[in-house]
Amino acid sequence: MALQWLSLVGTIWLQAISATNSNFPAYSSQLKLLLSLTQLQLNNLAFASDAGKLFGFVSGIAAVYLPLWIVLLIGSALGFVGYGVQYLFLITNKASSLSYTFVFLLTVLAGNSICWLNTVCYVIAIQNFPFDRQLAVGLSTSYQGLSAKIYSDVVDLVFDSSSSIQRARSYLLLNCILPLVVCLIASPLVRVIKSPRSRRLSGGFLVIFMITIFTGTYAVITSLGSRKGLCPTSVIFIGMCVFLVAPLVVPLMEKLREKMENKCLIRSYGKRVCDESSMENENGGVVNEDGVKDEGLFVCDEEEMGVKVMIKTLNFWLYFFVYMFGATVGMVYLNNLGQIVESRGSSKTSSLVSLASSFGFFGRIFPCLLDYHISRVKYKVSRPALIALMMVPMTASFFLLLNNNNLSLHISTATIGICTGAITSISVSTTAELFGTKNFGVNHNIVVSNIPIGSLLFGNMAALLYHKEALNDNGNCMGSKCYQTSFIIWGILCFIGTFLALVLHSRSKKTYT
Repeated sequence: MALQWLSLVGTIWLQAISATNSNFPAYSSQLKLLLSLTQLQLNNLAFASDAGKLFGFVSGIAAVYLPLWIVLLIGSALGFVGYGVQYLFLITNKASSLSYTFVFLLTVLAGNSICWLNTVCYVIAIQNFPFDRQLAVGLSTSYQGLSAKIYSDVVDLVFDSSSSIQRARSYLLLNCILPLVVCLIASPLVRVIKSPRSRRLSGGFLVIFMITIFTGTYAVITSLGSRKGLCPTSVIFIGMCVFLVAPLVVPLMEKLREKMENKCLIRSYGKRVCDESSMENENGGVVNEDGVKDEGLFVCDEEEMGVKVMIKTLNFWLYFFVYMFGATVGMVYLNNLGQIVESRGSSKTSSLVSLASSFGFFGRIFPCLLDYHISRVKYKVSRPALIALMMVPMTASFFLLLNNNNLSLHISTATIGICTGAITSISVSTTAELFGTKNFGVNHNIVVSNIPIGSLLFGNMAALLYHKEALNDNGNCMGSKCYQTSFIIWGILCFIGTFLALVLHSRSKKTYT
């Protein structure tokens, strides 16, 4: 079990640096200047990063036929090339010779690299923790919400006194190098461990839960502190590193127990279970400590559907547009955060990106905590209802942004960050519960294809409206008017999405009865 816990720690580290596209708002304004881009072209680069998800199925096929460490290295190599070539052109002052089409394709390549890292993390969590898959997947993917915060901390530490142009280059450099370094470190850890089946590992997960919550709290506090200049950047960076290393305490504890007692698993209440036969009931399931049958990742009476059947159902299209009008709209807002902050006359883009990242982390961990609780009792929670609940404050946040003050901007950004993170995390369970687990990988990739579509439609809409205001303002749009109409449209879309989520909830009640 020590090796299994160590593999989970490896996936946590990978997820913490995998979302390289999440720091795009921190340097988008400078990239626009360096490459002489229009707002529409800049928005299309954000879309290009999301468009990499359209080719995510390739990484899934590779994971079936290739060793996982090779899949990791391929993913990190794609990111190295995608971001590295852009960085080389910028640092050699040859940005003008870099065609926009070439930059677009490099961004698609870099965006696709994220899929390779995520695929490895999903495979490890599912195969090494067969009876705690939701917990393992939820915990590791929650750290993806910290990616932008981690990159911002490194840039603030190393390039704090540099110009905004130099900071933009530094983000590209980090996006190029950091995932490759972490993949090389984590590749020996992230491997499938063949071991006897076990019951739920409540004690170990509880320890990691506590570390995760403290990590998120620290991230939020330091994001606010750095904005006010209260915390030295070196202290913030060292503290974040300590929290990222802290989950190692679980495999170390397990290894110590294995040495002392030969074979032992971390259990809640100090229990030890080593006889596999005593764990299985007459139906081949597993009963956890509370007497609840555990059958794996999703314990729902879902109906198995293939892609052809799924796309013909009304529930699929309801769910598709719920996701598009919820999490995808939130991602579009976060992609435009750099321009939004600049239009309001502020230079605190980096701290706002860190704030959104930190709250997004809590948003991702919330469904995981909920699953941890309901897995111990005989309750089922309606995922569409949870999504609707998350979209209500998100809708209000977009209308709050109509107030042209920094407090409204910070509150709305934090709220949109946490709601977007929560919906993204909840969607994993929702797909399986609505359409089954047998074809989950393909089905979920079809669902999340709404992200690049929504990014293109809603992002380009915002860019065109911004450009219109800029023409009326001699090419330089400043003030709340730049995104006022966009905020209203995004808020209306979220409201429609909330209604659709409630309709989906009413249609899928029997799944959660």
